[in-house]
Formats: sequence, C-alpha cells, structure tokens
Amino acid sequence: MTQRFWKLPRYKQHLFSLLISLISMGLATGLAFMYYHVVPDNSANIALVYILALILVARYSVGYWYGVVCSVFAVICVNYLFTYPYFQINFTLTGYPITFLGMLAISLLTSTMTSHLSHQAMMIAEREKLLAEAEKEKMRANLLRAISHDLRTPLTGIIGNSSLYLENGAFLSEAEKIKIMTNIYDDSNWLLNMVENLLTVTRIKGDNLSVNTSEEPLEEVLAEALLKLQKRYPGTEVQTAIPEEFLLIPMDAILIEQVIINLLENAIVHSGTTKPIELIVTADSNAVSFTIKDYGVGIPKEHLADLFDGTSYTPSQTADARKGMGIGLSICKTILAAHHGTLIGRNHDSGAEFIFTLPRFGKS
Repeated sequence: MTQRFWKLPRYKQHLFSLLISLISMGLATGLAFMYYHVVPDNSANIALVYILALILVARYSVGYWYGVVCSVFAVICVNYLFTYPYFQINFTLTGYPITFLGMLAISLLTSTMTSHLSHQAMMIAEREKLLAEAEKEKMRANLLRAISHDLRTPLTGIIGNSSLYLENGAFLSEAEKIKIMTNIYDDSNWLLNMVENLLTVTRIKGDNLSVNTSEEPLEEVLAEALLKLQKRYPGTEVQTAIPEEFLLIPMDAILIEQVIINLLENAIVHSGTTKPIELIVTADSNAVSFTIKDYGVGIPKEHLADLFDGTSYTPSQTADARKGMGIGLSICKTILAAHHGTLIGRNHDSGAEFIFTLPRFGKS
C-alpha cells in the first residue's frame, strides 16, 4: 500500500479494495479460460492463476474479508467451470478440500502479512506528517519571533531619532542633524528590505511550501540580483565565478533573487570588512551550488547551530550592530526548502560562507 492510499477516506479504501477484487477475479477467470482452451488436458494449473490473483487481492485490499471472499469464489470457479462434471458444483472430488484449504490459507497469510506491513506504513506516514507539522509550526514561530524583533528595532530607531530632531532641532548642529536624518534613512531602508522579504514569503503557497517554477537562465537571475544589490549598496565589490555552460534551472526567479540578495547583504553588513565578496557557482549533473563567501569576522560558534531559526544576532560590532541577520536567513531557508534545495552556513579560515543548492531538474 502506498502512503497516499492510507490518506484516502475509509469508504474510498473499501471501494478501491472492491474494485481490485473484481478486476483480479475477472482477469483470473479470463486467463483461466484462455489457458484451458489452449491446454485442456492440464487444468490443475488453473488453480495457480487464481492463487496469483488472490495474492494481489490480499496485497492491495483493506482487511481480510476481501481475500476470504475471493478465495471462496476462486474455489467455486475452479470446481464449477474447470472440473468435470462441468458447470456443476461437486465438493466430493478427491483432493478438492485440500485445494480449497490451500487457497484460503494463502489468502489469509498474505492478507495478514500485508495488513501488518500496511499498518506499519500507515504509522510511518502519520509520524512523518506529525514531524512535518511540527517543523512548520516551529518555522512559523521562528518567523513571528524574528518579525517582532526585527520590525521593532528599526521602528524604535526611527521614532527615537525623529523625536530627538523634533524636540531639539533648534539646538542641533548641521552635522548632528545630518547624522540623525542618515540614521532615519538607514532604518527606513532596512525596514523596506524586511517588508520585501515578508512579501516574498507570500509567493510560497500553502502548507506544502510549494512554488511555481519555470526554467530560468542562471546568468540572468544572477545579473538581476547583483544589479539590485548595487542600487542598495553602491560601490560594493562582488567577485563572481560561474560555469561556462548555459544553465537553465527550474525556479521562481524572484524568490531566488531574494535569496541571493539576502545572503550578499548579510555578508556586506555583518562581515565587518570592506574586502570583496565572492559569489561562486558550480554545477554537477544533479544540482547547482551557490557559495557566498566573505573575508570578515565570521559567525560566532555559539550561533552556528541555530543560524536559520529566526534568532537575531550580530557577528560584528559595526555601526549596524543593532540589526541582526534574523528573519532574512529564515526566509532564505524557507524559499530553498520550497525549491527542494538546501542551505548551510559555516566559517572558513578567513571569514564566513553560505552555500545553497538548487536541483537542476524539478521534483514532483
């Protein structure tokens, strides 16, 4: 039994079992007539045809009764249709009770084993469903926690700086006013980027984390992401290395662009260095791998285990120290999970790197 079968309503399972039983017995009877027509002097093997049908019924039906009823039907068919005197039921034939008991035993044993296997499959499917639900609830809770923290941080900055400007504007120097307005501008941009991330999540549909994908040229997606990044962070140097092969990857281009932008932005803001960032793309027969590598302070070891749970932290002590990676990495993880991809973060000898993969062929 497949896991999909056990997710059907009970009445549909029984309808499917009844259909399988009717088809199996009908086909067995048809094959038996064909065999008997070709080899009329060796009718003993006809029972083997029904035995095979009984195994199929026991394997793909619910419970024992379908196998038992089909066993009785098979025995009657062999007796009535293929045993002399024809078209008469005669249970006094020598050895016939053994044939009946043999068919019934095969059906019951197969049904018993199949029921145990099906019950185990059902338990496994239920356990997987519970684990998936728990993972989704954890993801929702982490996103909500990250949202509540990361939205509060820039809003508090905007309110504080604007209040300072309104209450003490007459006493502030021009340089202080510019600094206050710059802080408001930076916090507003940070808030705008965060809202874009949240809007990105709305493209992921339903509890199954599904997205609509289409074949997209890799170079165009990377170029668009880098162009948007340069508008946000003019002068940032990103060194890219991509395969010469023309790659078409199944993806939602807007979502993957957002992943690339988020990871590059994290490297810019949190690496604590102005050294160039590396974006390296490699491909094999099954997947395409993207590596975003910086040469800064790296990721604190205590945060490596919970990088993607939505917890905000700051690996550097830059002017942006009040802003952690927070929701960005959680959303990246969610987007890539919807694409059947992976995302990991780790340190290397001279900084940090994030590596994500996308399958080269769509998964059903």
